[in-house]
Amino acid sequence: MRVALVNPPWSFKGSIYFGCQDPHLPLELGYSAALLRGKGHEVLLVDGHLMGRGIEEVAEEVAAFGPDMTVITTAPSYLFWRCPPPELRVPLALVRALSGRGGQLVAVGPHGSTTPRPTLEKLGVDLVVMGECEEVVAALADTSDPHSQPGVAWLEEGELRQNGGAQASLFVSHPPLAWPNEWIQRHGHHHHRFDSAPVGPGAEVEASRGCPFACSFCAKIDYRDAYRKRELTKILPEIDALIAQGVTYLYFIDEIFLPRRDLLEALVERPVQFGVQTRIDLWKPDLIELLGRAGCVSIEAGVESLSVEGREALNKRCKLDNEELTQLLLHARRFVPFVQANLLGTKEDDPEEVAAWRQRLERAGVWSNDPVPLFPYPASPNYRALWGAPDDQAWERAHAHYLKAFDRFSDIQDERPLELPHLEAQAWR
Repeated sequence: MRVALVNPPWSFKGSIYFGCQDPHLPLELGYSAALLRGKGHEVLLVDGHLMGRGIEEVAEEVAAFGPDMTVITTAPSYLFWRCPPPELRVPLALVRALSGRGGQLVAVGPHGSTTPRPTLEKLGVDLVVMGECEEVVAALADTSDPHSQPGVAWLEEGELRQNGGAQASLFVSHPPLAWPNEWIQRHGHHHHRFDSAPVGPGAEVEASRGCPFACSFCAKIDYRDAYRKRELTKILPEIDALIAQGVTYLYFIDEIFLPRRDLLEALVERPVQFGVQTRIDLWKPDLIELLGRAGCVSIEAGVESLSVEGREALNKRCKLDNEELTQLLLHARRFVPFVQANLLGTKEDDPEEVAAWRQRLERAGVWSNDPVPLFPYPASPNYRALWGAPDDQAWERAHAHYLKAFDRFSDIQDERPLELPHLEAQAWR
């Protein structure tokens, strides 16, 4: 089968999206491509965002390939499945530009995983994959009856049909990914790196997937939930290939980069720097020192709240107090050039206490962000505590609540976000 895997050229104007807007490697499509090629299928991998191509140009490239199946992601890389743009404006624009020339159309991503019916209705695709997508996509290329594949949903005479629920990939033995040289040379972005200007290409990799915690704000109930560690024999060849292509910085997209001595000791021997997102309360001082020796130059540490009540409301299950957390952050800064303590906006925290704590950290060289408001993603416990299980209006409800509840948003949002229906009405052509 001929399969096109497409990451569209993303636009975030007017969106509540507060993730990084630079291009990142579409790992979900990379895994899908590797599994498909391993089964003998012909694959076209297109990244309109990274390559700077417009919707029409991407659509023409896909049409020229003549695919039997086209897979379109609804979030810009696995890295942002937990905080995607709520609107489907960009993938919808691509579907319209294809005008029936993509073969069977399949959408993958967080939207169809949690709310399959509105995703199918809005995009007009044939199928959505619910949950982690790479193994389902590879299986779809092998079957003559796509509806027999667990993890897919479709519309039949206006009614939602689905085979099973959200899927979790085996992941641990996924093959090393290989990216085109042209892609790597264009990937100048070093994600979440602030210690120095980028020199050489960057790349994203994945050493683990899922998280053993269940914080209320984290959108992972329907995808990337159960914690799994990827085999070192798969990670290291991928990293070595990236280094051979000139990559000088890696970002581990893991939901939570847990202490892993075997990986860190292997990275000590490799000429590459990297960044992680983690919880500082899970690290011992000696492993923090090893993290620095291994080449870590950026830590985003999820602290979220400074009050016992705030952490309980967020279900953080943190056993350390503020002073213990502070000392670990300061210790990390001795070995890692950039350390961030990430804070969320919670009503339980005292603004004056937060400001004083941030100033203390800043004086010691640790940055802490101005607490950001929580968006109740439909795949998060927070959403379900507010409204119950997501229905067909879940994204609109969460979006309207967010706009009504807050008059200031994240640091990167200079303008007030637009309403979700208005954003989706902007899908051009």
